[in-house]
Amino acid sequence: MRYDLWAPRYEAIRSEFGFPFANEELAAATLERLLKPADLADPLRRLGARLAGRTVIVVGLAPDAGPPPVWRLAPATDRPTLVAADGATERCLAGGFVPSVIVTDLDGPVPSELTANQRGSLVVVHAHGDNIPALERWVPEFPGELAGSWAGPPRPGLIDVGGFTDGDRAAYLAEELGASRILLWGFDFETVERAPKPSPTPKLAKLAWARRLLEELAVGGRVPVIRWNRDGSQVPYGRSVVESTR
Repeated sequence: MRYDLWAPRYEAIRSEFGFPFANEELAAATLERLLKPADLADPLRRLGARLAGRTVIVVGLAPDAGPPPVWRLAPATDRPTLVAADGATERCLAGGFVPSVIVTDLDGPVPSELTANQRGSLVVVHAHGDNIPALERWVPEFPGELAGSWAGPPRPGLIDVGGFTDGDRAAYLAEELGASRILLWGFDFETVERAPKPSPTPKLAKLAWARRLLEELAVGGRVPVIRWNRDGSQVPYGRSVVESTR
């Protein structure tokens, strides 16, 4: 999504949750300092090589969803690729899948993301005002390829194509980079499990925004956004949906 279209949406989010933009800028500067030059170079080109023209399965962390049953998909001309939303990385690895891309703000089980990164996942690390200590702690530990994102105007080394939580940000990334379709697996807007550490932002309020943003993407985006249910059915994403991102 073009930043001029996304910016008013994020301004509404910042207003609701009281995010100081100065903190966002500090987080972005921290991430830029921590990333290697190669990780700051051409992030959209590098991500596009993994996502463009592909069926992108965005994997969330809904309770009991398990890893996506890729073997159920009908044969298609494009090979599916997995994008894990933060903690869903651990679930993918447990199912024998290494995600092509991981979208994370580093508030989940980061060691699984380090493992996947070592095994070939490109990790998109998101900087925001609440995760500066996590950036300092974990970014230097990643052994493989990284890219960076933040919640402000795109910079040469940091992207912002829309999205608020890891799951909907992953879907916006797939749409921006020309996925042929987006399958949402393991998404839940209404169940909040205990987080590994306290968050200053109420989880259900964040999920309400994630639901809204995915609805907007489904209506206004260029590619189909589809809810992939555990019974195997695939339903175009819309306002009746009860499953979403973690």
